[in-house]
Amino acid sequence: NLGTPFRKIYVHPANHAGYYPGAHQLTLKLLFAPGDGKIVGAQSVGGAGVDKRIDILAVAIQAGMTVYDLEEMELCYAPQFGAAKDPVNMAGFVAASLLREDHPHAYTEKYADDLDSPVILDVRTPAEFSAGHVQGAVNIPVDDLRERLDELPLDRPIVTYCKVGMRGYLATRLLLQNGFDVANLSGGYTTYQMMQS
Repeated sequence: NLGTPFRKIYVHPANHAGYYPGAHQLTLKLLFAPGDGKIVGAQSVGGAGVDKRIDILAVAIQAGMTVYDLEEMELCYAPQFGAAKDPVNMAGFVAASLLREDHPHAYTEKYADDLDSPVILDVRTPAEFSAGHVQGAVNIPVDDLRERLDELPLDRPIVTYCKVGMRGYLATRLLLQNGFDVANLSGGYTTYQMMQS
Protein backbone atom coordinates (compact mmCIF):
# COMPACT_ATOMS: atom_id res chain seq x y z
CA ASN A 1 0.00 0.00 0.00
CA LEU A 2 1.11 3.54 -0.69
CA GLY A 3 2.57 5.08 2.44
CA THR A 4 3.51 1.76 4.05
CA PRO A 5 6.80 2.21 5.93
CA PHE A 6 9.62 -0.08 4.81
CA ARG A 7 13.35 -0.71 4.98
CA LYS A 8 15.44 -1.99 2.08
CA ILE A 9 18.70 -3.74 1.28
CA TYR A 10 20.61 -4.58 -1.88
CA VAL A 11 22.67 -7.72 -2.49
CA HIS A 12 24.63 -8.87 -5.55
CA PRO A 13 25.28 -12.62 -5.20
CA ALA A 14 25.98 -15.14 -7.97
CA ASN A 15 23.08 -17.14 -9.39
CA HIS A 16 24.74 -20.42 -8.37
CA ALA A 17 27.87 -21.67 -6.59
CA GLY A 18 30.79 -19.48 -7.59
CA TYR A 19 33.22 -22.39 -8.04
CA TYR A 20 30.95 -23.98 -10.64
CA PRO A 21 31.56 -22.62 -14.17
CA GLY A 22 29.16 -20.05 -15.55
CA ALA A 23 28.12 -18.26 -12.36
CA HIS A 24 26.67 -14.81 -13.07
CA GLN A 25 25.94 -11.98 -10.70
CA LEU A 26 22.36 -10.96 -10.05
CA THR A 27 21.02 -7.98 -8.16
CA LEU A 28 18.32 -8.37 -5.55
CA LYS A 29 16.50 -5.56 -3.73
CA LEU A 30 14.38 -6.58 -0.74
CA LEU A 31 11.73 -4.40 0.95
CA PHE A 32 10.52 -5.27 4.45
CA ALA A 33 8.62 -3.81 7.40
CA PRO A 34 10.85 -1.90 9.85
CA GLY A 35 9.31 -3.48 12.94
CA ASP A 36 8.79 -7.20 12.43
CA GLY A 37 10.72 -7.65 9.18
CA LYS A 38 7.69 -8.84 7.20
CA ILE A 39 8.59 -8.96 3.51
CA VAL A 40 6.61 -6.43 1.50
CA GLY A 41 8.37 -6.42 -1.88
CA ALA A 42 11.35 -7.43 -3.98
CA GLN A 43 12.99 -6.69 -7.29
CA SER A 44 15.74 -8.57 -9.10
CA VAL A 45 17.70 -8.16 -12.30
CA GLY A 46 20.20 -10.41 -13.98
CA GLY A 47 20.09 -13.52 -16.10
CA ALA A 48 19.67 -17.12 -15.05
CA GLY A 49 18.04 -17.64 -11.67
CA VAL A 50 16.29 -14.29 -11.30
CA ASP A 51 12.86 -15.82 -11.91
CA LYS A 52 13.52 -18.54 -9.31
CA ARG A 53 14.35 -15.95 -6.62
CA ILE A 54 11.33 -13.78 -7.41
CA ASP A 55 9.10 -16.87 -7.31
CA ILE A 56 10.46 -17.75 -3.86
CA LEU A 57 9.98 -14.19 -2.60
CA ALA A 58 6.45 -13.96 -4.06
CA VAL A 59 5.47 -17.06 -2.07
CA ALA A 60 7.21 -15.65 1.02
CA ILE A 61 5.16 -12.45 0.71
CA GLN A 62 1.93 -14.41 0.24
CA ALA A 63 2.76 -16.54 3.29
CA GLY A 64 3.49 -13.47 5.45
CA MET A 65 7.11 -14.48 6.01
CA THR A 66 9.79 -12.24 7.49
CA VAL A 67 13.44 -11.59 6.77
CA TYR A 68 14.22 -13.85 9.72
CA ASP A 69 12.42 -16.68 7.90
CA LEU A 70 14.58 -16.04 4.81
CA GLU A 71 17.73 -16.54 6.88
CA GLU A 72 16.58 -20.05 7.82
CA MET A 73 14.85 -21.00 4.56
CA GLU A 74 15.98 -24.35 3.14
CA LEU A 75 16.35 -24.14 -0.64
CA CYS A 76 17.69 -26.51 -3.28
CA TYR A 77 21.46 -26.78 -3.26
CA ALA A 78 23.13 -28.05 -6.40
CA PRO A 79 26.24 -26.17 -7.60
CA GLN A 80 24.86 -25.56 -11.08
CA PHE A 81 21.53 -24.18 -9.75
CA GLY A 82 22.20 -22.58 -6.39
CA ALA A 83 24.78 -22.04 -3.63
CA ALA A 84 24.62 -23.49 -0.14
CA LYS A 85 23.53 -20.00 0.95
CA ASP A 86 21.12 -18.95 -1.78
CA PRO A 87 20.73 -15.29 -2.81
CA VAL A 88 17.39 -15.35 -0.96
CA ASN A 89 19.20 -16.45 2.22
CA MET A 90 21.82 -13.74 1.67
CA ALA A 91 19.11 -11.08 1.39
CA GLY A 92 17.60 -12.42 4.63
CA PHE A 93 20.96 -12.28 6.43
CA VAL A 94 21.62 -8.68 5.41
CA ALA A 95 18.05 -7.49 6.15
CA ALA A 96 17.88 -9.25 9.52
CA SER A 97 21.29 -7.85 10.44
CA LEU A 98 20.00 -4.36 9.65
CA LEU A 99 16.92 -4.85 11.85
CA ARG A 100 19.04 -6.28 14.67
CA GLU A 101 21.17 -3.14 14.38
CA ASP A 102 24.33 -5.21 13.85
CA HIS A 103 25.48 -2.59 11.36
CA PRO A 104 23.90 0.61 10.06
CA HIS A 105 23.28 1.08 6.33
CA ALA A 106 23.64 4.10 4.08
CA TYR A 107 22.04 4.32 0.64
CA THR A 108 23.56 5.56 -2.60
CA GLU A 109 20.56 7.65 -3.62
CA LYS A 110 20.52 9.69 -0.44
CA TYR A 111 23.54 9.10 1.80
CA ALA A 112 24.76 12.67 1.28
CA ASP A 113 21.43 13.98 2.62
CA ASP A 114 21.26 11.53 5.52
CA LEU A 115 24.76 12.06 6.86
CA ASP A 116 26.45 15.35 7.71
CA SER A 117 29.49 15.55 5.36
CA PRO A 118 30.56 11.93 5.76
CA VAL A 119 34.01 10.56 5.07
CA ILE A 120 33.56 8.08 2.22
CA LEU A 121 35.82 5.10 2.92
CA ASP A 122 36.57 2.62 0.12
CA VAL A 123 37.85 -0.60 1.72
CA ARG A 124 38.69 -2.39 -1.53
CA THR A 125 42.21 -3.03 -2.80
CA PRO A 126 44.23 -0.19 -4.37
CA ALA A 127 43.83 -1.85 -7.79
CA GLU A 128 40.02 -1.92 -7.41
CA PHE A 129 40.07 1.70 -6.22
CA SER A 130 42.17 2.77 -9.23
CA ALA A 131 39.68 1.11 -11.60
CA GLY A 132 36.87 3.36 -10.29
CA HIS A 133 35.57 4.75 -7.02
CA VAL A 134 33.10 7.15 -5.45
CA GLN A 135 34.26 10.72 -5.95
CA GLY A 136 36.14 12.01 -2.91
CA ALA A 137 36.56 8.55 -1.37
CA VAL A 138 39.56 7.65 0.79
CA ASN A 139 41.07 4.20 0.14
CA ILE A 140 42.10 2.08 3.11
CA PRO A 141 41.84 -1.65 2.30
CA VAL A 142 39.92 -3.61 4.91
CA ASP A 143 43.00 -5.78 5.59
CA ASP A 144 44.96 -2.63 6.58
CA LEU A 145 42.16 -0.87 8.44
CA ARG A 146 42.97 -2.00 11.99
CA GLU A 147 46.51 -0.55 11.72
CA ARG A 148 45.30 2.71 10.12
CA LEU A 149 42.41 3.72 12.39
CA ASP A 150 44.27 6.90 13.36
CA GLU A 151 43.78 8.19 9.78
CA LEU A 152 40.01 8.41 10.32
CA PRO A 153 38.14 11.10 12.28
CA LEU A 154 36.10 10.17 15.34
CA ASP A 155 34.05 13.38 15.04
CA ARG A 156 32.58 12.84 11.54
CA PRO A 157 30.30 10.17 10.13
CA ILE A 158 31.91 7.57 7.87
CA VAL A 159 30.30 5.63 5.01
CA THR A 160 32.22 2.48 4.09
CA TYR A 161 31.90 0.54 0.87
CA CYS A 162 33.47 -2.29 -1.10
CA LYS A 163 32.33 -4.03 -4.28
CA VAL A 164 29.05 -5.57 -3.04
CA GLY A 165 28.95 -5.05 0.72
CA MET A 166 30.80 -7.87 2.52
CA ARG A 167 34.13 -6.10 3.13
CA GLY A 168 32.16 -2.93 3.86
CA TYR A 169 30.26 -4.89 6.51
CA LEU A 170 33.52 -6.12 8.08
CA ALA A 171 34.95 -2.59 8.05
CA THR A 172 31.74 -1.20 9.57
CA ARG A 173 31.82 -3.74 12.40
CA LEU A 174 35.48 -2.99 13.09
CA LEU A 175 34.91 0.76 13.12
CA LEU A 176 31.80 0.49 15.33
CA GLN A 177 33.82 -1.52 17.86
CA ASN A 178 36.37 1.29 17.90
CA GLY A 179 33.90 4.10 18.58
CA PHE A 180 33.36 5.46 15.05
CA ASP A 181 30.03 6.75 13.68
CA VAL A 182 29.82 4.53 10.60
CA ALA A 183 27.38 3.00 8.12
CA ASN A 184 27.89 0.53 5.28
CA LEU A 185 26.79 1.55 1.77
CA SER A 186 24.07 -0.99 0.93
CA GLY A 187 25.08 -3.02 -2.12
CA GLY A 188 28.51 -1.38 -2.26
CA TYR A 189 30.13 0.10 -5.33
CA THR A 190 28.06 -2.18 -7.57
CA THR A 191 24.81 -0.53 -6.44
CA TYR A 192 26.47 2.89 -6.59
CA GLN A 193 27.43 2.32 -10.25
CA MET A 194 23.93 1.09 -11.10
CA MET A 195 22.40 4.23 -9.57
CA GLN A 196 24.72 6.48 -11.59
CA SER A 197 23.53 5.15 -14.96
